[in-house]
Amino acid sequence: MITVPAPAGPGAFVHPALFYRDLTEYLTGVGGFVRAALSADEPVLVAVPGPHLTALRESLGDGAAEVTWTDMTELGRNPGRILAALQDFADRHAGRAARIVGEPIWPGRSPAEVREATRHEALINTAFAGRAATVLCPYDVPGLAPSVVSEARRTHPTLVEEGRDLVSPAYTDASTVCADCDLPLPEHDGAVYRLEYSHGGLAEVREHAEGWARTTALTAARRGDLILAISEAAANSLSHGGGKGTLRLWATAGPGSGVVAEIHDAGRLADPLAGRRRPSLASAQGGRGLWMIHQLCDLVEVRATETAFTLRLHMATP
Repeated sequence: MITVPAPAGPGAFVHPALFYRDLTEYLTGVGGFVRAALSADEPVLVAVPGPHLTALRESLGDGAAEVTWTDMTELGRNPGRILAALQDFADRHAGRAARIVGEPIWPGRSPAEVREATRHEALINTAFAGRAATVLCPYDVPGLAPSVVSEARRTHPTLVEEGRDLVSPAYTDASTVCADCDLPLPEHDGAVYRLEYSHGGLAEVREHAEGWARTTALTAARRGDLILAISEAAANSLSHGGGKGTLRLWATAGPGSGVVAEIHDAGRLADPLAGRRRPSLASAQGGRGLWMIHQLCDLVEVRATETAFTLRLHMATP
């Protein structure tokens, strides 16, 4: 028997991890959570990987029509896009206690994707603080590495485990978890195109990046997305990163092949939620630039230290 987390009270945010071991436990825990929300006439968003999406729809029967459904393998391919979608849903139902199921980590995720999804899970607690909402995050215990499950205990204040609703003794402040995610990025051992740029060099960045992108397997549309993302990142370097930066470009082969653009400068990330929340018209240009980068790329790896800021942008090739 799996406990269904209690709904958030007025002004309260609840963020439990649900540890499940098979589809039966999954449908009992997540399905019970959704049914309880529907019974309370609360808005529900379910953002989980496709196979689980189908199974949940079928288990809910007629109630499925009252739920907003999103395939997390599409929404969350880049984990940096997830938070804004969850907040948008809650904002559309202002004044009501929203219930959300978000499964950002599933078996088969790459280590880089898992790290950025872990960062996302920590930042949920910051972004939703003081809001009447519950975000339930399922974790496939047999299918995920033990280290991933351990991190879930650090990013969730409460846990649903073996039929019990528990306070997580390992829960850790978001700033600490994000700092722990800022491990050095692995070096690429193949050919790397490198360009150093400074004020007045944005056009050169675009020109050289476009020339290099034409040598890759990217489609014309995706080349345009990549050049725009690189331009936004380089513009941020010039405005907020000490007025100069370094661009590195390379291609990857094998499963998950694609292209990678890395932008490194001397900037600092003052707001860890920058780019992860939908910016308002009054937002600073840097925030809008990071937002656009997250929307354009298949994965954005972020490394923010006291002295440097690095973005590694990934795009898959056909």
